[in-house]
Parts: sequence; structure tokens; C-alpha cells
Amino acid sequence: MTRRLSLNRFIPSARRRSVAGAGAAFVALALVGTACSPVEPAGDGDQSGGGQSSAAGQDVFGDAADPAQVKQGGTLTVALSADPDKLDPTLSRSLYSRYVFHTMCEKLYDLGPDAKVVPQLATALPTISSDGLSLTIPLKEGVKFADGGAFDANAVKISLNRDLTLAGSARKSELGPITSIETPDAKTVVIKLSKPFAPLTAALADRAGMVLSPAAVAKLGANFSNAPVCVGPFKFASRVAQNSIKVVKDPQYYNAAKVHLDAIEYRIITDSSIRSANLKSGDAQVADSLSSQDAPTLQKDSSVSVLQSQSLGYQGLTINIGNANGIGNPLKPLDTPIAKDPKVRQALALSIDRDALVKSIFNGLNTVACSPVSPKSEFTSDAAQVCPPHDPAKAKQLLADAGVSTPYKVEMITSNNPDSLRLAQALQGMVKDGGFDLVIKPVEYAALLDQQDRGDFELLQLGWSGRVDPDANIYNFVGTTGSQNVSGYSNPDVDKLLTDARQATDQAQRVKLYGDVVSKLQQDDPIIYMYRQRNLTGVSKKLLGIQVYPDGVIRTAFAGFAK
Repeated sequence: MTRRLSLNRFIPSARRRSVAGAGAAFVALALVGTACSPVEPAGDGDQSGGGQSSAAGQDVFGDAADPAQVKQGGTLTVALSADPDKLDPTLSRSLYSRYVFHTMCEKLYDLGPDAKVVPQLATALPTISSDGLSLTIPLKEGVKFADGGAFDANAVKISLNRDLTLAGSARKSELGPITSIETPDAKTVVIKLSKPFAPLTAALADRAGMVLSPAAVAKLGANFSNAPVCVGPFKFASRVAQNSIKVVKDPQYYNAAKVHLDAIEYRIITDSSIRSANLKSGDAQVADSLSSQDAPTLQKDSSVSVLQSQSLGYQGLTINIGNANGIGNPLKPLDTPIAKDPKVRQALALSIDRDALVKSIFNGLNTVACSPVSPKSEFTSDAAQVCPPHDPAKAKQLLADAGVSTPYKVEMITSNNPDSLRLAQALQGMVKDGGFDLVIKPVEYAALLDQQDRGDFELLQLGWSGRVDPDANIYNFVGTTGSQNVSGYSNPDVDKLLTDARQATDQAQRVKLYGDVVSKLQQDDPIIYMYRQRNLTGVSKKLLGIQVYPDGVIRTAFAGFAK
């Protein structure tokens, strides 16, 4: 029998914050509404060292560790804000699993601090044929999986085919129109496409590009997450559900000399104030997803650094339109006003004062978002960043036009951590002015993911950590066949625009198409985009080499304790 450890073990003398009281206070602030001045956008900032503090909006990615200053050995403890979902790159959907994958499942490609794609298990960027229908990828040689098996082209082929065919795969729609995967030799993979697919290289810089041990895949099948095996600086050791995950150094890793730590333990601590307290007490050396309420205080703490970067993703509200049968099954519309009539969804969007949320709930650290296209993306445009106004009077008129009596009751599921509840309570108070009675249904994060996949929700508050190519922030979630289209949304016009953008090789054309997509989405509102959060990560100054880039992944693999 697996023993579930008490969270109190990780709570120093700091007292747990009252969720209800904090939420009520921030609701009052959020309701100042139009009295709030617009939030200034986060500045680009210069890349700074991990030991430096920064003003709000300035990026601090952290520095790579200097081997001369790092001790060998030790166990790093990372306080995680939620329990990762399945540790299977094909099935995983959460940001938190990506933290763990970073240490044990390398990819064909990775991102650098400038959000540019760079080779990882590949030796160079793909060579693309003139017709765009063939990508040739050269691979590293002499690399081994954690189980001793050889990494080669056949392993890449097995992993990609698994992403394309495994039931429940969250990667299938990310990979596009692949017709075949060829392996002319052990160090070369050739991907064949039925149509050009511009986002493919970027997709291979995330979970779709992770290569799994063929032996582990053959042995475990769909249960790969029980004992995952990949190529990485660390290898999976153990997991206690809802409590902790441990990885240990893999001596077979091809670049083992760069790995300083013996092990990394991820402890699940959902309360941000407790994560911060563990960081200050030394019980944890890294804390993810710092609360915007705690970050300013931690920045003044001489023992802690706060890394921050502007997210490529978004936080929003997903509305269940046609996911009555569950993800992966034929779409079936829900028989509710908010599902059937876009006017009701538009009314909800107009009821939300994004400026007030950002300024009052998040201390101005986050930025307003009305689009899945990051303003930092090379594919952004004025059309992609248009923001509907906060207009509760118009919201009420739209509800009247839709024949909906007010207050219109709608239920929203959200994570049961204090920060999510504070946001939910602020939204609850805010949308009253637009004619909505928002009922909050808090659930544990893992249960929330399960409910969304089953289609067991009316309204869902959840975000996306973001990818460098806009396609990965859009198609999966609003394309009719998207692997994570939990809204059950389907619009042939949007599908065509997204497909055209996937096949376009001209950047200006893609920019125009994504602007058109955003315009369509703001008419239908399957997802109401609210804000873009800053990635805020607390790091003990006893630790060197922790880095966090705009993709939101905490890079711990080559860190070490200072001498």
C-alpha cells in the first residue's frame, strides 16, 4: 500500500493563509473596474544573471552554472504547485510534467533563452525539401537510453509513430500530416508529409520530439508512465501520487560530466505561500509559480533569487460547447444557452475587466491577453492583439438579445489552490455586473484535467504555458480535430485558416492568417483569453545553474550546489 505523506511535513513555522479571507479582499479590489488605469505592458528587458533582482516586467532567466563554483552531489528539492499528470510524453498535457521531462526525456530539439529552436538529440536543424514535403534530421551517435538501449533512428520512428497512433495521444494534431517516417541509416530520420507543415520543427522541440526507449515502450505499452525510460541527465526513480517524484543521475547519459546533482525530488505543495515558506526555510531550493503576492517580498530576501520571464501562453476560460462525449469522441453539442449561443459567450467576455484583474489580483506583474498569440511571437500583429472592451451594459444587452433571463447561472471548475480560488472569486464578483451568477466548483488539479477530458464541465478556468509557434497555442485547442479541443468547438472557417497557416511558408502570410483566426475566435469565444502570466520561480542562492526561459520550463538538470 502506498503511503500518502502529510503536506504539513513541508510547512515551516509560517501559518497557512486563509483562502476565503484573501479571496474576499481581492474581489473588492477587482471590482474597482473601470476606475483602474490600464496596466503597462511588460518590458522586454535584458537577460540578467540569476543572482540579480529585477523590476516588474524585466526578464531574469538565470545563468548556467560555472563548474568551478559547483559542488558535486546532493539532492535538489523542487516545490511544485501541482502534481504532474502522466509521465508519458505522448499522453501528457500539463506544464508540471514538462518540468520532470526536462531532466529525463531529451528531445530532438530544444529552445534557447531567445525562444529559438536549437538541436538537442539532433545534430542540426532539419533539412527541408524544396516542396516542403520531406524533413531530414541528423541524429547524435553513441547515445544510450537509461535502460542501456541504443538511441538511433529506429527509436525516433517508434516514438513518433506512437505519438500519431496511441489512443488518447495529445501529440497527434501537433505533428501534422505525416505520411511516413523513414530511417535510411541509424543516424538519419526522414519525415514525409502529404502537405507542407510549417510548425513541425517547433513541435519537435517539445513533447512530440521526446524519444522513448523502444524496450520500455514494448514492455509497458500505454502504461509507459509507470516507469518511463528516455535519454536524459537523470532517470526516473519513484513516484508517490499527489506527493513527490524523484529522479536520480543517469551515469549512462552522454554528457554526464555536466551533471552535478545526485538526485532531484519534486514535492507537490499546492499552496503558494507554503512553497515560498519552504524556499525561505531551506526545505526546498526551488519553488515554481510564485504568487504575485509573494514575489515582491522574496525579491527583497538576500537568500533568494526570483527568476521571471513573460509566458508564451495564456490563462483563460474554456467553455464547453460540444464536448458532451469526452475528448477524442465525436463532437456532441451541449443543450445550454452558453454552449448554443455565441452572444452569451460574448457577454461573459465583455463582463471581464482584464485590466482590473491584472492590476488588483496580480500586482501588475501579469499582462492583459485577449489572444493565444503572444505579443513576443514573430507571428504577432495588431489584429492578433485586439482586445474587446470591458462593457457590462453591453453584456446584459447581449443576454437579453439571446433570450436569457438574468442573473444567468453558470458553473465553473477551477483548481483548488489559493491563487486559483482568489482569481475565481474575483471573476465571480466582476461578472455580476454583466448579468452572470458564476458558481465556483473547486477541484484538485488532477481531477480537473480528468473532468475536462470527460467533458464534465460547463466552464473551465485553466491556462496554457505556451509554445514558440502559434499553431501549438491554437490548433490543438480550437481545431475541430485538435488533440486538446476540450471545448468541443468546430468552425470550418477557423479550421481552414489554421490549415492554411500550417502550410504557408511565407511568414507574412502566416501573420495575416493568425490575425484572421483571432478575429473569428473573438466572435465565437470558445476560449475567453484573460491574461498572460509571468513565469515566477524562486531559487535559493545556495544553488547555481537554474534557468527558466519563456517556455516556462524550469531547467534544473545541470544545476548544482555552490561550493
